[in-house]
Amino acid sequence: MTVVRGDAEPGAETGERPEGEPGSGVMMAFGRQLKLLRLRAGLDRTEFGKLVGYAAQSIASFEQGRRIPQPAFIDKADPVLDAGGLLLALKDEVARAQYPPFFRDMARLEAKAITLHVYATMAVPGLLQTAEYARAVFAVRRPLLDEETIEQRVSARLARQAIFGRKPMPTLSFVIEESVLRRPVGGWDVQRGQLEQIAVHGLRRNVEVQIMPTDRHGHCGLAGPFTLIENSDGRRMAYVEVQRDSRLHTERGVVRDVEEQYGIIRAQALTPSESLDVVKGLLEEE
Repeated sequence: MTVVRGDAEPGAETGERPEGEPGSGVMMAFGRQLKLLRLRAGLDRTEFGKLVGYAAQSIASFEQGRRIPQPAFIDKADPVLDAGGLLLALKDEVARAQYPPFFRDMARLEAKAITLHVYATMAVPGLLQTAEYARAVFAVRRPLLDEETIEQRVSARLARQAIFGRKPMPTLSFVIEESVLRRPVGGWDVQRGQLEQIAVHGLRRNVEVQIMPTDRHGHCGLAGPFTLIENSDGRRMAYVEVQRDSRLHTERGVVRDVEEQYGIIRAQALTPSESLDVVKGLLEEE
């Protein structure tokens, strides 16, 4: 089976927001519930904000569905408002709203993967990105994203990196085109920090980072980037995303073809130790 999730979002032509986006049904429902519980507790926004460590303006944004609260806020708000788990019950749905609609299924699968293989051709993979690099990536998106959305997306991207500290440790591998490392997204200072982070992750026991040299004559990855996922049940999937249009392939024949392609790409790329030398060399150049 191949699941197709396009970038065309529900309500795009009518001006309505897709479910889970700021201002949508999920967030408006959470906001109304939060406000009712706060009023029941006899707290104004400033008083409540002090109890949970947030400004009154942020509380207003949460209640009006204009901003997606972080899980830490929900963890604090539920007991403070004596909600009895009512807000915690919405935590997963709210968390899914951090991601753009076309990526939500992938984010859920990625978080539980036991094996993840990523081939990147245009930018450093999100799991390896620094906050500054991620912010620079979102800042140049077209149509332009507002500042609040950019910060929300950066926060969500960094939250995905919890996979590195998960137990049991998943097996992670990345093959990155050399041209990606030479593109100064956000400027050279940002790129330097990004290269340093790649080097740090590359030293983890459960992570392998390989660089695909630009001068390779034979290269079977010209069709574009992809991610291979295996879950705890042994189910294998292939995720492909281009221009915010995504496809999650679960049919064994299709996945097998992508796995074969990745195997050849890894064989054509530099070894992990050679790749680390390339990253160090780029840092010395700058």
